[in-house]
Amino acid sequence: MFTVRERFRLAESFLDQYKGRQPDWGPLGYITFKRTYARTVADGTGRTEEFWETLRRVIEGCYTIQLNHCASLKLPWKPEKAQRSAQEMFRLMWDFRFLPPGRGLWMMGSDYIYQRGSAALNNCAFVSTDEIDTDFAEPFCFLMDLSMLGTGVAFDTKGAGKITIQAPQRGEYTHVVEDSKEGWTDLVRVVLNSYVGKARRPAHIDYGKIRPMGAPITTFGGIAPGPGPLMECVKNIDLILEPRAGHIISSTDITDLMNVIGKCVVSGGVRRTAELALGDPDDTEYLQLKDPNLHKDAMMAWRWASNNSVIAKVGMSYGATGAQTAKNGEPGYFWLENARAYGRLKDGANYVDAKVSGTNPCAEQSLESYEICNLVETFPSRHATLDEYKRTLKFAYLYAKTVTLIPTHNERTNAIMLRNRRIGLSQSGIVESFRRHGRREHFRWCDEGYQYIGKLDRIYSQWLCVPESIKKTSIKPSGTVSLLPGVTPGIHYAHSEYYYRTIRIDKTSPLVEPLKRAGYRIEDSAYGDNTHVVYFPVHEKFFDRSKTDVSVWEQVENVAQMQYYWADNQVSATITFRPEEAGDIPQILELNETRLKSISFLPLKEHNYVQAPYQEISKEVYEQAKAKLGPLNFELVNTDEAQDLYCDGDKCMLDLQPRVPEQQEVPFPEEQPEEAPAQGDEVGTPAN
Repeated sequence: MFTVRERFRLAESFLDQYKGRQPDWGPLGYITFKRTYARTVADGTGRTEEFWETLRRVIEGCYTIQLNHCASLKLPWKPEKAQRSAQEMFRLMWDFRFLPPGRGLWMMGSDYIYQRGSAALNNCAFVSTDEIDTDFAEPFCFLMDLSMLGTGVAFDTKGAGKITIQAPQRGEYTHVVEDSKEGWTDLVRVVLNSYVGKARRPAHIDYGKIRPMGAPITTFGGIAPGPGPLMECVKNIDLILEPRAGHIISSTDITDLMNVIGKCVVSGGVRRTAELALGDPDDTEYLQLKDPNLHKDAMMAWRWASNNSVIAKVGMSYGATGAQTAKNGEPGYFWLENARAYGRLKDGANYVDAKVSGTNPCAEQSLESYEICNLVETFPSRHATLDEYKRTLKFAYLYAKTVTLIPTHNERTNAIMLRNRRIGLSQSGIVESFRRHGRREHFRWCDEGYQYIGKLDRIYSQWLCVPESIKKTSIKPSGTVSLLPGVTPGIHYAHSEYYYRTIRIDKTSPLVEPLKRAGYRIEDSAYGDNTHVVYFPVHEKFFDRSKTDVSVWEQVENVAQMQYYWADNQVSATITFRPEEAGDIPQILELNETRLKSISFLPLKEHNYVQAPYQEISKEVYEQAKAKLGPLNFELVNTDEAQDLYCDGDKCMLDLQPRVPEQQEVPFPEEQPEEAPAQGDEVGTPAN
C-alpha cells in the first residue's frame, strides 16, 4: 500500500530528555491517555506506552511518510533539517500546544498504516446514496468498511425513490464469511444486492471462520466480538427489506439499513463509531423517524444509531423543523449551498468546493461523496502570543498534510482525497482563549493564523509536489483529546468552575488499583453494572461562565464568528438551550442561515442522577479532594483498553445504549461518549 524504504528515527540523545518524565497532564489526562491511546509495547512485558513513547511513534511515523514520499518522487530531503523539525514537533506535542486526533495518537507510526493505507488515520467520512440505482450496495458497504476502522460516516437519503426492492432469488450455494473486515462487508454486499436482483441469496451462510468472542486482534489491536453481531445484522436487513418487496426504496429504508450496520459495528463490546443522517426538510416521514409515539420499537432496536439532520436551504421556513428541534435537539441543520459556495465567510463566495455533497457526523468538514477527512487539534489558550501560535500552526499543518500523502484502500476515495487534500486544523479551549486573550484578540489570531496557514500550504505543497488543500480549517467538537491537556472541548463552555468529572471503569480493569493508591474517590456503580465510578476533581483555570449561564444566542454568535474568521470547512457546535429559550430556535435559524454552514442543538435539563458525569462542587470541596491525591503510576500496568473516540462530541458518538424516548432516558446522557470502560480499540468489529 505504501512502500517504506527507510524509517525516520528521532535521535536517542533527544529522547533521553523525556524518558521517565510526564507532561503537564490535565486532571483526567493521564488516565485518558493510558486507557485510550497507549498501545502495547513490544518488549514482552505487556505494558503499554508512556506518553514520550507514543509521541516517538507518532512523529517518527509522520516523518517516515514524508521521507518515503520524497524518496519515491526523488525530491529533496535534508536529514539534519528533518531531525530538527521532528524534535520541534515532539516538543510542541509534549507541551500540549497541539495534538493529532485520537486516531492519529493510536494509529500513526503503526505498521497497519503502511500495509493497509491511511483510512485509519482519518476521522470521518461522507457517502451519498444519490447513485443507489447504479450500485445499490456500495454506499452501505462503504459505511460499514469505514466504520470498522473507527471512522465516523455520514450519509444522505437522496436515493429514496430511485430503485425498487425485490424478493431475493435463492442461490444453491454456501457463502463462507472470511475472518476480516472485507469478509464481513462482502456478506452484507451479497445480501443487499440480492434484494435488487444483482445477486442470488445464498442458501447457507458459514460463519465458522470468524474467530470467537474475546480472541485478540493482532494487526489493528483489540478484541474480536465473535460472529453474533454480523448474524444479527443480516437478520435485521431481512426484517427491513423483506416487507418492502415490490415497493420503491424510501428514506426510512435507507436510514434503517445504515443504522443496523452501525449497530453491527458497535455490538459485542464498547467499540464506538458515529453516524449522521442527512434528510430533506420536507420529508415528513424522515422527520418522524424518532417520534417515540410512532416508532418506539424501531428506536429501541436501531434508530438510536444515528443523529438525524436536514439539508437546510436558505429561505426555507424553519417553523416545523425548529419546533421539533426544540423538543429533543433533532434535527440538526446543514446548509449545503453555503458549504459549496464559501470557505471562510469573511472571504466571500468562491465555489472552490462546488462538488461538496455532504458533511461528516460532527459536521465540521465539507465533503464530497466517498471523501474522508483528517483533523488536528490546536490549543490557543496554551499560547502567550500570536507568534507562538503561528509556530504551532506550522507543525499542526505539517502533520495533517502528511496524512494526505498515503492513499487509502478505497480507489474511489483516493480519487477525491488526493485531488482535494482536504484537512481540518481545529481549535479547542476557544472559550478559555476568549478569557485569556480577549474575544477580539482571539479572532485576530484566527484571521492572521488562517492567512499564515495558506502561505504554509503553498510552500509545502510545492515542496511535496502535491495539490494545495482545497480547505484547511475547521472546529471539531473534541472530547478525549482535549482531556489530555485539560482544556475545554472545541467551542463549548465549561460545566462550572469547580466540579467532579466522573468516569466509569470496569471493576476488573488494571487501572483501578493505581487509582486507589493515588487516593481517588472510587464507588461501586449505583446501577449494578459491574463498574466502579471514579471522581476526578477539576478546576477550570480560565473559567468565565458555565454552559448554563450563556444564552443560546451568544453561543450561536460564537459559531458564526468562528465561521467568519477561521473555519473554511465548518464549525461543529452543539448549542445548549434552556426550556425558556426553545421557542427562539426557528428565529435563530432564520436570522443566521447565511452565516452558518452547520449547527445542532441540545436541550439543557435538570438531572438528579447519582454519580452523574459532571457534578458542580465548591472551591473548598475541590481543594480538599485535591489535597488527598498522590501521583498516578500506570507505568507497569497493562492498560491496553483503547476505545475509538475519533469522531467524538456530545451528539456525534454512536452510543452503546439505545437512545430511548424522552420519558425513558438512560442514566448519564451527557456521559455516553465516554461512559463505558474501554476494552479494546477493535471490539465490535471483525478481526483483520
